[in-house]
Amino acid sequence: MKGVVGAGVLAGAGTGAAAALGTATAPIGSGGGITKFVGIENTDGPAPRGMPVIPVEIADDGTIQGLWPEVKTKEEAGQTFEVAETELGGVTYSSEWFQYCGVQTYSGIQPSADQDNAFLSSADSPYEWQAEIPEGEPLNVSMFDDYKNFDTGVGRPGLGKPAMATWRSKDVEASETIPVQVVRSDDVIEMRQQDGPIAEFIRAATTETGFMAWLDKCTHFCCVPAFKAYPDSAKFNAENKVYCQCHQSVYAPYSWVQKSFVALPRPEPESGGSGE
Repeated sequence: MKGVVGAGVLAGAGTGAAAALGTATAPIGSGGGITKFVGIENTDGPAPRGMPVIPVEIADDGTIQGLWPEVKTKEEAGQTFEVAETELGGVTYSSEWFQYCGVQTYSGIQPSADQDNAFLSSADSPYEWQAEIPEGEPLNVSMFDDYKNFDTGVGRPGLGKPAMATWRSKDVEASETIPVQVVRSDDVIEMRQQDGPIAEFIRAATTETGFMAWLDKCTHFCCVPAFKAYPDSAKFNAENKVYCQCHQSVYAPYSWVQKSFVALPRPEPESGGSGE
């Protein structure tokens, strides 16, 4: 619980306070501090910001996977440490985007972790169609062929076909599973036609066939929201959006914004080294 409360406090800090917090927290671990990221927009509820997107790639066999940035060595405040970071569509995409809500401690989020980047079907999905998919099976483009008219039973049909998945979490403790939401929608294709400061990143991070994904940890209290999954979301005008049942935070999946937050430092390796 300590990590969750700390994340909320840091997320709510103003720019000046956040800079001070970033300086104070960076020495106790690897990385951290003020971090720019791109996320799906938070439009209502107590969440302080959107959830970070995960750029999507499609393998030759149709497997849907998340792009993991290039591992680099950085030096800050006298520390040398590894970070996964790359320039994508004019934006610095970094593993530090995911350093909140305790995720910074997960083994799969460590820059050099030997993990498969495929999105694996989750057993905890609220979507009935995924009950037919074995847990841990890689999501494939072919599973989303009916996305144009797909109906979750909540909100309007035809807004996309969602799935719950895990990412970079094979053979780890359940407490370190990284939850991801994947959606295929024509709204994503429309997003790719937009102009604006992050337009090139949107085109680089989504696919021409309408796939997108995000790290599915609510930035308020680290719950796992869902897109068009819960009937009670209609009480909060969120039946066609991403809704968190815990405290009614709402996110607009097809509205991406660039924001800043204080990323929490990753723990130093037990060996005491400066890298991973």
